[in-house]
Amino acid sequence: MSVTQGARLLRPAQYGRSLSSALSTVQQSRAYFVTVTIVSPTSSPTPTLPLRNIYHDKRPEKTKKRLAWRPFSTMHRAPAAMVENAPVDPNIVIRTPRDPNTLSNYHNFVTRHTAASYEIDFGKKVLKGGVVLTLESLTDKEAKEIIFDASFLDITDVTVDGKKVKWEVKDRVEPFGNPLTITLEAGVEKGKKVNVQIKLSTTDGCTALQWMTPAQTSNKKHPYMFSQCQAIHARSVFPCQDTPDVKSTFSFALRSPLPVLASGLPTGAKDYQPGEDGSSGTLLYTFEQKVPIPSYLFALASGDLASASIGPRSTVWTGPEELLECQKELEGEIEPFMTAIESVISPKYQWTQYNCLILPPSFPYGGMENPIWTYATPSIISGDKQNVDVIAHELSHSWSGNLVSNASWEHFWLNEGWTTYLERRIQAYIHGEPHRHFSSIIGWKALEESIERYGEDHEYTKLVVDLKGQDPDDAFSSIPYEKGFHALYAFELLLGKDKWDKFIPHYFETFKFKSLDSYDFKACLVDFFSSDKEASKKLSDFDWDKLFYAPGFPTKPEFDDTLVKTCYELADQWKAKVENGKDFTPKQEDISSWVANQSVVFLERVQGFGTSFKPADIDLMGSTYKYTTSKNIELVSRFLSLGLKAKCESCYQPAAELLGNIGRMKFVRPLFRLLNEADRKLAVSTFERNKDFYHPICRQMVEKDLFGEERK
Repeated sequence: MSVTQGARLLRPAQYGRSLSSALSTVQQSRAYFVTVTIVSPTSSPTPTLPLRNIYHDKRPEKTKKRLAWRPFSTMHRAPAAMVENAPVDPNIVIRTPRDPNTLSNYHNFVTRHTAASYEIDFGKKVLKGGVVLTLESLTDKEAKEIIFDASFLDITDVTVDGKKVKWEVKDRVEPFGNPLTITLEAGVEKGKKVNVQIKLSTTDGCTALQWMTPAQTSNKKHPYMFSQCQAIHARSVFPCQDTPDVKSTFSFALRSPLPVLASGLPTGAKDYQPGEDGSSGTLLYTFEQKVPIPSYLFALASGDLASASIGPRSTVWTGPEELLECQKELEGEIEPFMTAIESVISPKYQWTQYNCLILPPSFPYGGMENPIWTYATPSIISGDKQNVDVIAHELSHSWSGNLVSNASWEHFWLNEGWTTYLERRIQAYIHGEPHRHFSSIIGWKALEESIERYGEDHEYTKLVVDLKGQDPDDAFSSIPYEKGFHALYAFELLLGKDKWDKFIPHYFETFKFKSLDSYDFKACLVDFFSSDKEASKKLSDFDWDKLFYAPGFPTKPEFDDTLVKTCYELADQWKAKVENGKDFTPKQEDISSWVANQSVVFLERVQGFGTSFKPADIDLMGSTYKYTTSKNIELVSRFLSLGLKAKCESCYQPAAELLGNIGRMKFVRPLFRLLNEADRKLAVSTFERNKDFYHPICRQMVEKDLFGEERK
């Protein structure tokens, strides 16, 4: 027997426990009662039983003990991580939320459409307006409450189908917010829809929005705002079922004095209203998203924006002063990526347009895969097209993550592992197979750093993690990206590329517009190869528990090291110089034939013995290889990290200055940790000086890195 506990299965050590004991474990781990429906083949369906009453069920033991646990559906015939040949009764359905990071009762009502209507108030730094959420009842009049996730919202009115209802914002539950509970007069028939209208404004506690003054923008002329809702920050913009297990269509009506973008196709700007008391007039910008998306992909931005074409279905948007530089960097890049990925995957691109918004430098990620409008860091604009693979990654998300989504953040690898895998297939298609391996080698180094930081036995080093009561942001690292990639690459090696490539389009066709967990993935894979005896035998013998639940490193495959050999050889020469005093005179010609990522590999290699460097060695490397003057932040950040490890004081101030010019957490967090070790006073003063520059998500994470929990 296997039992789904929240969004995961109970561990193998828990197999074989009594049913009541297993159910007790589930009950203690969730804030909800699980609804159990038992259907006997020889009788009519019985009433649903609350979890707390199942212990007193008088039915025959053989009926009670065979349970298939699945949210919203019967169990697949090949559930993941189960004991082989576990008994399954397909007539038993247990409906329970499988996302532990939501307070909503989405197992009773599910959002089908979200209409957001806001005025963007730059003066007060709030969104004012509201949402209308169309919900479908999943039970037959059993639920008389609707519970939404909400966080730091000022809610003023709630109606259901135009009628006043009793509603209450409950006490805050960290880190998940203040649930909004709406009491209905009566239950709702299964399949019937209701419209919930909520009037609200955001507050200064909103964790999804960053507001920038004109002084914080490049041309210093206009304010700017943008959102970042992943993972559980949409609830601070509007009450919602803030879980990737729920997808809805969206419509946007956003009033602003400056141009607006949102995660839908633009349908126009209209209804000009003049400003009052000398303020700017406003337009109403509207967008439609007809492909169902989860709440974390809700996105909007408004500011002094200009656009230019970079392809037949793509534009780039950014500040007017940066536009030509961004266009030059990205022009002609999108369609080759699109051709490459569509050679591997199915269905075709579903979102009509693919556009890029190059955000201000405080954006905390390399990119965010908001549908139609990828939000990207300006750090990808390096003048040499060496960092545009970030766009290949975000484009891949149009399938893995956006079209097919992880059901909870415990299964984040299904988003990021697949995306990293597809990104590297794009690289192989365009540049050749050695480049896929080259990228994988770089990724392995990132995986090593993340696992080293957590510790090899840490929960967050597993593929499927336990996030009950945890903030998903705390688990964010390269692990779901790289360990997820290696899980998929392992299946490519196990089954053979030809067979594996037949599964890829089947997987995305099967789960398009849906959400899934790791066990759905396994069930789909096993079922697809069920008629192939050789493949089926391999999958049957495969250690699924190790894949999902083993902490630490996956098995490291053999990579083609063609592109890294010269990087390692040069690193070995430096090692001999700094550790053994061997005579070696570096020259610019050492790296003149390299692409930027080869310098990345070299710098990461020498970081492994960074404490052996003397400050003079760091200065020599920086001046000889021109790392100190590079515009490529991937190189500069790694060189400064090396200098901080070596306690080279000439790197301290440049590191502090860089931390005041970029908010991407990939660079900010490691640099702050190293600067903190080298010069605690400078690290703290640098953070205090720039904390309002950082996005709230980044600011919160750096505070934890520098001060632990003491600031809470």
